[in-house]
Amino acid sequence: MTQPVMHRATYEDLLSIPDHLIAELIDGEIYTAPRPGSPHAHTTSVLGMVLGGPFQLGQNGPGGWRILDEPELHLGRDAFVPDVAGWRKETTPVCPNTSGTDIRPD
Repeated sequence: MTQPVMHRATYEDLLSIPDHLIAELIDGEIYTAPRPGSPHAHTTSVLGMVLGGPFQLGQNGPGGWRILDEPELHLGRDAFVPDVAGWRKETTPVCPNTSGTDIRPD
């Protein structure tokens, strides 16, 4: 008996996921999760404030970074949505004006 051929999900499949879910494409499979609850959102907001001052704004820190909450990263065939990611301004002088980026975080 032959096994059915499994369809490897694509980014186009990812776009069909309802907006109330976070969806990621990893090794041809789609993984979904509900939007984070208030405790998670609070924690990532505080993390953004803590990192933003020294790393993005240079307040008592090195500066020179772009810190983004929940960016959509397109790395190869995969699409991830980490809680927070950062890029050095020297390697990414302009913040991409897109819903997703293929620029790997530093």
